[in-house]
Amino acid sequence: MTVIVVGAGISGLACAREILDAGIPVRVIERAPAVGGRLASVRIDGRIADVGAAYVTADDPAFLGRLQTWRIDGLAHPWTDTFRGQHGPGPMRWAAPGGLRSLAEDLARELQITLGTEVTELPEADAVVLAMPGPQALRIADLAPAREQSWLPSLAVVLTYPERVWADFHGAFVNDHPIVATICDDGDRRGDRAPVLVAHATPEFAADGDSSKLAAAVGEILGIDQTPRIAEFPWPYATPSPGPAGFARAGNVYLCGDAYGKPRVQTAWLSGRAVARAIVSEHRPSEH
Repeated sequence: MTVIVVGAGISGLACAREILDAGIPVRVIERAPAVGGRLASVRIDGRIADVGAAYVTADDPAFLGRLQTWRIDGLAHPWTDTFRGQHGPGPMRWAAPGGLRSLAEDLARELQITLGTEVTELPEADAVVLAMPGPQALRIADLAPAREQSWLPSLAVVLTYPERVWADFHGAFVNDHPIVATICDDGDRRGDRAPVLVAHATPEFAADGDSSKLAAAVGEILGIDQTPRIAEFPWPYATPSPGPAGFARAGNVYLCGDAYGKPRVQTAWLSGRAVARAIVSEHRPSEH
């Protein structure tokens, strides 16, 4: 029995971890030089900033249990249930002191992972899992479930200011703004009160790709007259349209990720585990 997972975001890693725990060998192939996918954390001026997913929420008991384990291990902690611009009470948003990528790195322990290798055609295996956005999966194989997905882009910027001059806040949904979708106070999220904000553009503006305009809009919204240093991170496939929960399958090829349910980290984790359990149930090694 051979299983290959293409993509080392949280969906692919959750899938591979479940398969390995069931006693089935599994190999993960990732084109990026690091695991995590949109659980993306970068080091700027010696400190970590999250530039993909902004936080993690949980209402599924299994995923909440996973978060609690990360909490016990010191990898994650509850951050805030309050964002400016949210409608009504919000869910508890979890952050990671070492960046959200550290959660993916924890899942990746003991897995056989090949980094920096792009897959351009379906690998030969008993089961192949494409843990990636549909448009990327289509570069590997023309699969109907991948064609059915619809994705919107985003542009993230890390804005480093000379000092903190804004009123304290955790994060904000900037509703109905033509340029800015969300702003997170990364100094608050990280707990070091560094003068760093991370903003995400609206899908409409993301195609423009002008990070200086995005930074200027953030300054206008928060009343900041300082000029920040800007680091930009484009995400061509940031947010999928919500699809049916679970995963998709075409023969021995499975697709999983946050397109299969409400787009969020929990959905990707659950989707990867669902694929793993389907594979294990069909190919569980015989008892001797």
